[in-house]
Amino acid sequence: MGGGHSHHREPDWGAIHAQQEAEARARAKAEAARQEAERAAQAARAEVERLMREAEAARWRLEAEQAEAARRAQAAREEAERQRREREQAEQAARAAREAAEARAREERQRAEQLAREAEEERRRQQAAEEAARQAAIAAQQEQERQQRAREEENRRLQAEREAAERAAQRAAEEARQAQAAREEAERQLRDGTRPVVVPAPEEYSAFRAKIQHTGGFFHIAVSGIAGSGKSSLVNAFRGKHNMDPEAAAVGVNETTLVVARYPDPNPSSRFVWYDVPGAGTLKVPDWKYFNDQGLFVFDCIIVVVNNRFTATDVAILSNARRFGIPAFIVRSKADQHIRNLMKDIGYNSDDEGGNKASYFARARDQYVAETIRSIRTNLQEANLPDQPVYLVSNVALQTTVTGKAPKKILDEVKLLTDLAGTAHRSA
Repeated sequence: MGGGHSHHREPDWGAIHAQQEAEARARAKAEAARQEAERAAQAARAEVERLMREAEAARWRLEAEQAEAARRAQAAREEAERQRREREQAEQAARAAREAAEARAREERQRAEQLAREAEEERRRQQAAEEAARQAAIAAQQEQERQQRAREEENRRLQAEREAAERAAQRAAEEARQAQAAREEAERQLRDGTRPVVVPAPEEYSAFRAKIQHTGGFFHIAVSGIAGSGKSSLVNAFRGKHNMDPEAAAVGVNETTLVVARYPDPNPSSRFVWYDVPGAGTLKVPDWKYFNDQGLFVFDCIIVVVNNRFTATDVAILSNARRFGIPAFIVRSKADQHIRNLMKDIGYNSDDEGGNKASYFARARDQYVAETIRSIRTNLQEANLPDQPVYLVSNVALQTTVTGKAPKKILDEVKLLTDLAGTAHRSA
């Protein structure tokens, strides 16, 4: 205290260095001891497993060796525990340094991610702008193409209208010429006492087209035939209607159709318009005048509903349809009723539960088809008309088919609908 000088001692660097070396050697020694202990433990486990497989007679020796191994393992574990504590201390220091480094790296990564997000947002904005420009260009191109197509379509429509007008004018001139020739021929036939063939005048064409509301783009089908042949029920079946449905054609025991009745098809996508024509025999009109008086010459197609034999009216309709170039279909409806009657004729009894109904039906159907085809062919030959198919249909099966369902029994319903559609397509 009395000298006034401070005694400052320098660190003993040599001692510090020696201590560090001693610690390093201790750690190395501890690591070597740990590894040795682990190897010893592994060897002991292998020895234990081998001893367990030995015979029961050597169990006492195995137990002694296991006890010794356990003691050695305990010593090794204790040494390992000591080394573990030393290793944990070293790891704590390393972990602290690592966490500090990770924190710095995390901050750098966050800054990099932020920059990347900003760059991505900018890229997306540019991409959205480019996509909007591309879509605008596509829309402009499409609009230009649409306008071009519209101009081309308008030109085609105008051309078609001009051509249609020219054809109509030609047809009118030809019809007028034919009408004049027909009138002259009719006058000659009347003078000679021959039944005349009357050609309608152009004004009659116009009047009947207006009367039936003939509309461009639609296919107008007249359903004709003798009274009581089932025309109205057939019209209902074609339209997918039952006879008692609202907007169905009226049906009855007596002829209920006194004027041509127009029935648009309920299907909005269908081009068909159906017409129920008064039956021959209900009007005081000769059969040869029936075709013209009912205006059948303005229809796109005529369905002639027949019974087993032709009447004079059926022949007149088919002959005039052929003369006017109008497609005509011969249809015999109520097939199910006729087949049931034939089943009874060949021995079927509905009260007999053991009767083979399917077999009777097949026989009656085949007989009905054969007899009808043969009869119609004979009728056509006798009327000097070319042979053509006859369609045998059941109104029930036809109505079921039209509504998109599968009928239990089928004759010519699908073929009739298909052929009508084909005829309409060809006339379009």
